[in-house]
Amino acid sequence: MIRKNKFYLSFFVAFFFSFAASATPYLSLYGSPKYKAGFTSFAYVNPDAPKGGRLVIPEYGGFDNFNPYIFKGAASGTIAELIWDSLAVTSTDDVGTVYPLIAKDFDFDAQNETLTLKLDERARFADGSPVTADDVIFSFNVLLEKGAPIYKVYYADVERVEKISPHAVKFHFRKGAQNKELPLIVTQIKVFSQKDWEGLDFSKPSLRVPLGNGPYRIKDFQAGKFVVLERNPNYWAKDLPSRRGFFNFDEIRIDWYQDTTVTLQALFAGNIDAREEYIAKIWATGYDNELVARGDVVQKSFEHQEPAVLQFFAFNLRRPPFQDKRVRQAINLAFNFDFANEKLFYKQYQRLYSYFTNTGMEATGLPQGLEKRILEKFRPQIDADVFEKPFTLPDHSTPQKVRENLRTAVKLLQEAGYDFVDGKMVFLETKEPLEIEVLSNSANGSTFTRVMLPFIANLKKIGIKATFRNLEVNVFKNRMDQFDYDMAIMSYRMSSLPGNELKEMFGSPAADVKGSYNIMGIQNEVVDALIEGIVRAQTRDVYEAYVRALDRVLLSENYLIFQWYSPYHRVGYRNRFGMPETNLKVGFQPLSWWDKTLEE
Repeated sequence: MIRKNKFYLSFFVAFFFSFAASATPYLSLYGSPKYKAGFTSFAYVNPDAPKGGRLVIPEYGGFDNFNPYIFKGAASGTIAELIWDSLAVTSTDDVGTVYPLIAKDFDFDAQNETLTLKLDERARFADGSPVTADDVIFSFNVLLEKGAPIYKVYYADVERVEKISPHAVKFHFRKGAQNKELPLIVTQIKVFSQKDWEGLDFSKPSLRVPLGNGPYRIKDFQAGKFVVLERNPNYWAKDLPSRRGFFNFDEIRIDWYQDTTVTLQALFAGNIDAREEYIAKIWATGYDNELVARGDVVQKSFEHQEPAVLQFFAFNLRRPPFQDKRVRQAINLAFNFDFANEKLFYKQYQRLYSYFTNTGMEATGLPQGLEKRILEKFRPQIDADVFEKPFTLPDHSTPQKVRENLRTAVKLLQEAGYDFVDGKMVFLETKEPLEIEVLSNSANGSTFTRVMLPFIANLKKIGIKATFRNLEVNVFKNRMDQFDYDMAIMSYRMSSLPGNELKEMFGSPAADVKGSYNIMGIQNEVVDALIEGIVRAQTRDVYEAYVRALDRVLLSENYLIFQWYSPYHRVGYRNRFGMPETNLKVGFQPLSWWDKTLEE
């Protein structure tokens, strides 16, 4: 299920897969699932973790709504994940398989393009009422009819969902769609109570406490400030193998802040229990105190194998200056990552170099083999450099190279019809100076102020006036939803196996859908065709070739300026939690932690 969380847009995992011809208790990626029939829990949890205690964590911005699946309002995806269950669930160490949750059995008929789901008769909402086929059908239809506009794009290949029995539904897919992800995609749908929403407008933001079926329910809240979630002792799925070892705290409290730096002091004061660190300087210098020295607060890096978060400066292609690739290239040349990493980040980061960094499917070197044959079909429509020059990032490692990059930037702008007039870079045809407003949100704005100052200074050297605005989180969200910006600091949580969600992120149909994930407004027929190739790929080799081809075309267009990533989740937490012993690189997993004082 799509959700927006913190300062990035977070996406669910998409898959390329093959299925057995008969009903199975899982849907798996082209091979066997990691966890076989009869497994008792995932390997990275403690299935016997004690229950009890309390966890307090931060989020940023505010909230005026408990429904994150609509266009209006600000809601927490974290809360939604804890109060509503989906039809199936994935494990962090086996992202290519979905395991039973509300749905206990999966039957994909590739010939007739249908997926039949048998529901677990034990599934219950928090009031004890059963989860039925009617609730599943309502949930799907209400997302299409009343949910955020992007759901119409995402579920375009689902024709309808049919009730087979009180505890079985059949999804019918559009004939000829060949969308290999659809069976897994529909299993990610959250299931709402049809009765709970009767007579209510799903599309209207509301602080009415909704009826859930997940491990927690809302106990208390103050709009925009905090939410207290209590564990449901009668949670229907608490003993399912896919749920054992998780959700160990009796209470989870989420407090809202406007700035990540404030939460460090909240951690030291004992007001929150854990926080993920996003600022390199603070990670390097901010934990040097007595609390950490004596072990009351722990500073730990959790290694993960996730795709790198795609963090970037987004160009708004709907605005005329940024419709010229040469302008985008010139601005890119003015961003000095080498300086930022050395002087500001304590060399803790690596530069992103692909839309799919850390997936093994990055486009590097020149296209070869199947990837090249795919790209040859589009040769008249794409830049010749795709075939002739490997994509490289600007090198700012020496002062000489910095000056050379800026000189190249000026030449590109002049080729695009700009030139210096009284020290300003002016579009000669209209006499309009090139001025840029770069937006960020207050949760991470203090970090980017330091990054932006040298960037702005370099832009000034090539005649571009840039201003940096740090907006309150909800204001920033509204500006992005309306595509009201020149450039903005964004980040996308990428999938280990990118697929259907790429239509929302980079596909032409999503470019004009307000609130969509195609923030930049990319409308490129080749990009659309390559995404379709990814979705329809029948073998792993073809799939990976299409991903690399897409990456290469996106890179050639300079739609964004890459920022940086880390292979670790950096976390500070109060030293009162137990956590599973595992060698698996699963990152920061607080929902598998427990209060270790309960072990005594």
